[in-house]
Amino acid sequence: MFNKILIANRGEIALRIIRACKELNVRTVVVYSQADEDTLPVQLADEHVCIGPPASSDSYLRIDRIISAAEICDVDAIHPGYGFLAENARFAEICNSCQIKFIGPDAASIAAIGDKAIARSTMKAAGVPVTPGSDSIVEDEKAALAIARDLGYPVIIKATAGGGGRGIRVAHNDASLVQSFHACRQEAENAFGNNGIYIEKFIEKMRHVEIQILADEHGNVVHLGERDCSIQRRRQKLIEESPSPALDDKLRKAMGKAAITAAVASNYKNAGTVEFILTADNQFYFMEMNTRIQVEHPVTEEVTGIDLIIEQIRIAAGEELGYSQNDIKMQGHAIEVRINAEAPDRNFAPCPGTVTFYHPPGGGGVRIDSHVYSGYTIPPHYDSMISKLIVHGRDRQECIKRCQRALSEYLIEGIDTTIPFALQILYKKDFINGVYDTDFVEQMLADGV
Repeated sequence: MFNKILIANRGEIALRIIRACKELNVRTVVVYSQADEDTLPVQLADEHVCIGPPASSDSYLRIDRIISAAEICDVDAIHPGYGFLAENARFAEICNSCQIKFIGPDAASIAAIGDKAIARSTMKAAGVPVTPGSDSIVEDEKAALAIARDLGYPVIIKATAGGGGRGIRVAHNDASLVQSFHACRQEAENAFGNNGIYIEKFIEKMRHVEIQILADEHGNVVHLGERDCSIQRRRQKLIEESPSPALDDKLRKAMGKAAITAAVASNYKNAGTVEFILTADNQFYFMEMNTRIQVEHPVTEEVTGIDLIIEQIRIAAGEELGYSQNDIKMQGHAIEVRINAEAPDRNFAPCPGTVTFYHPPGGGGVRIDSHVYSGYTIPPHYDSMISKLIVHGRDRQECIKRCQRALSEYLIEGIDTTIPFALQILYKKDFINGVYDTDFVEQMLADGV
């Protein structure tokens, strides 16, 4: 096991990693920007190093400064969390060249899987169902039109290096295809430095279901069931749950098997997520694979009893999983609600500022993953998520009731949050009945709810 791990991240995920390290008796180093000097991760880590000004480009994305901090503090490994450099193949490669273990897959896997066009080809060759679409990068407008007409509208245009809902456009006819093709390429170039795009048939009335996998360095691969992430706004997840109310045992088994096939085909190691589109008639297609821990990983932890961060660290340290697929047992139901510092009544505008009062909910089956406290000032430089409420119950209905109760007790003053909007979703009849898709929230907003 490692002696000391550097955490190249901030906020709740940095705090989450610190807690896992403490349970493993591993010392921690947190790097931070000037805006995060007073955060809980900085206060609770064994060591901390300031790596620059508030802007991510001058701090959390500065590989040279993070590596310097790692070498100065003599760490064995770096945990990237999610976002920032978590899926940066170059960062993983530099860590390796400096004899520092990157807690995640190797650089080659990140590069191959991170290129969504290559990942799609890999899955297709392995027999994992993929959405009908282009076989490779679409080079020009003429080729895009030909592919779209062959597939039939609507189609979805995706950046091969995309992520976080960026570099994606839906086209319903030739005119919108041409406009979206160029807009998507430009956005991808600006956001990822890679303007490669591919085209798929756009599946309407779909659900977004992902499978959590763990793969060690000794050839053992398991999946830990699914998470339904269909409650989204502008392709950003808001509420996730496990198990999915849309899956029966047969479909769950088939998707789990496909996820393991995807991991093996990619020679994948560590924790990862295989994301699928699920159609209204229960056909599923590979969407992408994320080579990092997911924001929504706690729902899987709650239903399996497996600490995914600890498993990430154990795998990176060369340990075997120590269990097989038959040992994975799903217990009860879990829901995660992301709490963002945003104003739903002002088109979800970010609301940085000082939290004047903070009182998280408690009680049985309630977990809060957050770095926020009374008096904490939320900086304007980063993602607006400030907390995750995770609840667990014996079944889905108990879980929903518990989530409603916990949200009604969650008091955050001084800033606007998405708590009231999340409560609206949880009281919707269709959500309670498990009848929803990725358009659920957008339809709510269109209806003026």
